Amino acid sequence: MKKLNSIKFLFAATAVLAFGSCDKGFVEKNQSPYQQTSIDPAILLSTAQRNVSTGSWEVESTIVQQFVNVFDGGVTSGFQFNLIGGADTYNVLRWNQMFSGGGQVGTIRMLDRALDLAKAEPIQRNNLIQMIRILRAMNYMILVDTYGDVPYSEANKAYSATNNTTPKYDKAADIYTDLYKELKEARAALVVGTTATNSTNAVPFDIFFGTGYLTTQASVQIPKWQRFAGSLLLRMGMRYSKIDANKAQTIIADALSGAGVIASNADNVMVPFNSTDNNPLNGGPRGTNPYYYYLYEPFVNQLKSTNDPRGKYIAAYYNEPNVINGIPQDTVLANQFGFPVGYNNSTILTKSDFKGNAQKGAGFRYSQLNYFVFGSNTAPIFVCTYSQTQLLLAEAAFRGWVTGSAETFYNNGIRASMDEYPLYPNAAAIPANAYNAYIAQPSVAFTGGNELQKINTQYWLASLGNQAEAFANFRRSGYPALTPNPMGTPLPASTGGFARRVPYPLIERSVNQASYQAAVASMGGDDVTQRLFWDKQ
Repeated sequence: MKKLNSIKFLFAATAVLAFGSCDKGFVEKNQSPYQQTSIDPAILLSTAQRNVSTGSWEVESTIVQQFVNVFDGGVTSGFQFNLIGGADTYNVLRWNQMFSGGGQVGTIRMLDRALDLAKAEPIQRNNLIQMIRILRAMNYMILVDTYGDVPYSEANKAYSATNNTTPKYDKAADIYTDLYKELKEARAALVVGTTATNSTNAVPFDIFFGTGYLTTQASVQIPKWQRFAGSLLLRMGMRYSKIDANKAQTIIADALSGAGVIASNADNVMVPFNSTDNNPLNGGPRGTNPYYYYLYEPFVNQLKSTNDPRGKYIAAYYNEPNVINGIPQDTVLANQFGFPVGYNNSTILTKSDFKGNAQKGAGFRYSQLNYFVFGSNTAPIFVCTYSQTQLLLAEAAFRGWVTGSAETFYNNGIRASMDEYPLYPNAAAIPANAYNAYIAQPSVAFTGGNELQKINTQYWLASLGNQAEAFANFRRSGYPALTPNPMGTPLPASTGGFARRVPYPLIERSVNQASYQAAVASMGGDDVTQRLFWDKQ
């Protein structure tokens, strides 16, 4: 299916949102006749989809020991070295991506503006309004899961009549309650209507499920959005698993009602990229110094110990780690070695089994991303998948919260994850015999005990590249069973030895001081040790 290339919309959307106000009479005399002053809210939706923030290799993936930047630059290296506070290098990433800052127009700000514009035509734009609400809810879930309490009820009001530039922070639990309502209402309000193409019920600028201006059919598009909302509800319901089993079951039952949840890989929510519009997630590791970046040892060992057929598409060894433009020298899984946890570029030199410096150029003899496949600049970003959905259902079924076979859900989730790989460049379908051999191994097979560990370890694998979700599910489930990073100052026992959240951006302490201080008092502090409301010991 041909997807829309939305990069051309980004500049138009940014220009409109950044356009400021001027003194009376000045605009009429000085405004360029070529300056864009209005925009179709559907284009703002597509731009927000293109810019969706699923996390960072150097924040969430480092905390859950999938990936690491081994070069210690001091305070800017925060999460791989257990820095409690840190600098805005990492703390500010998600904030700017969502709210705006650092030259970025945030996705939530775009969606709030799009919602205001679309509501001016509530009948004609009904489905667009509901899509915006669903995507906005997902973005706020990620934001809450990252920081805890954040601006919500008063956010993004600076351009409105209220002109509120110092919004209060709403409690994370209260935001979740409202997002639950938003997802249910938006899903129920979506209308399929006519099957005719280019009807008012179809939204052709939709990157996730639109196919083009003349080809998008509401009969195909809208049920996929309904199932997307259902899978987000399932994800939300499982967040309550440690604190309120009854509430978890209620939300999960809502998720499975009506259109239900994502039903196959054809429903996967993903953002495609190409040689012109590159994957921004992989831009960092592929950038100026690729030799900084390696896969972490626990992740590589998990792939190796189970001979995971996905491994050759994820991990690769390069003779010259700083040159990643060609085919990697070695993708044989048995030959991969992840960078050990607890070391950096200096201390690794003293490790007894140090693999050595790079054969050529800077860096070390450890595995990096396969930049030809998973780490490619044209690799897709998966936002919410059938694999994740099936694995969550496996846990829900194991807990007795849904009907169906937990083992079947589990096996379906693994197979679905493997079936995503043909969508990556230079990858082929993983054959049935490789899948069958993989799930037959005692350490992978659902039977034999340790079911929750197995389910959530597979979720960890299936969520590579969806870092925010991998971090959230690790905190919720406690799996995979990882050893805390001893680097720097080890984190206290109250955290399990792992960061539980990202501290607020430093700039909030000055530009929104009163609201920031109230949030810190509510959270009990502002560092990585505070647990979110759903993340209890």
